[in-house]
Amino acid sequence: MATLKDIATKAGVSLATVSRVLNDDPTLSVKDETKHRILEIAEELEYRTSSAKRANQARKNPHHFLAVYNYKQQAEVNDPYYLSIRHGIETQCEKLGVKLTNCYEGDLPRSAKKVTGILLVGRNTSFVLEQVKQYTDNICYVDFNDINSPYDSIDVDLVRISKEIVDFFINQGYNRIGYIGGQDQANHTDIRETAFTEYGVLRGVVTETDIYKGDFSSSSGYKLAKEMLAKNVPFPNALFVASDSIAIGVLRAIQEHKLSIPEDIALISVNDIPTARFTFPSLSTVRIHSEMMGIQGVNLLIEKDRDGRALPIQVYVPSKLKLRDTTK
Repeated sequence: MATLKDIATKAGVSLATVSRVLNDDPTLSVKDETKHRILEIAEELEYRTSSAKRANQARKNPHHFLAVYNYKQQAEVNDPYYLSIRHGIETQCEKLGVKLTNCYEGDLPRSAKKVTGILLVGRNTSFVLEQVKQYTDNICYVDFNDINSPYDSIDVDLVRISKEIVDFFINQGYNRIGYIGGQDQANHTDIRETAFTEYGVLRGVVTETDIYKGDFSSSSGYKLAKEMLAKNVPFPNALFVASDSIAIGVLRAIQEHKLSIPEDIALISVNDIPTARFTFPSLSTVRIHSEMMGIQGVNLLIEKDRDGRALPIQVYVPSKLKLRDTTK
């Protein structure tokens, strides 16, 4: 199969020139004679563009995936973390020629032709799981895992992250650490809260009175931080905040209370969304490669369908603590 390098070598031009000609780049300044020669050589060598390759891939491997999100689409506006997961799913499906149908809050399509794989994003209900199993057993959890499930999962190790943050604050000399977080579902405590509380109590730096939870929005973070600061008792001087979106609201509440960050209160959040470095002060946060979760979820569905694999695979994407101005 011909490559851009083959065309560039035969035409006597650079790879960049070949790429820009074949992609009809309007900003390219090159002689018409050169353009015609590149196009003729590409035709002679039967070179196919990326879009043609994707179309051919779709014909050879006609997949149709459902991405079932356990939240409202509005959540993607409140927290870019969710948007990043969907972007990863959509980008990889387009790249591999996979037809994709997005469904929010478990609102499944009444009729879906030849569904070959399902991505369950977040903690979906048992009812939704029973419904999607009627389409196919090629199912992958994204941003969630169940060790007792027969299905693949792509997740981030929030237990390890929570412990890492507790250890960081202890090593910095803090002896009282609070938590401000959210819940996706009313009946399920977020794994960050559970891990933080259990490990923090064990290390002697966390008490139940310093745990605050609402939803994963900035407005919720603002409200919870105001509630914490309004109490007529000393507040924790270090905070673990469950997401950057929540932390943005927390920052505003602390600043309105005329407190200095990190001198009076230090905080670390999770996700490292694009705006985290531009808040004032800039957020110390744990970077999670959320887009990669979406990409690898798609890859697992294709691989399992292709190979007939029965053994479930659990994958954790890496994370990294990014220290900025909300910590000392």
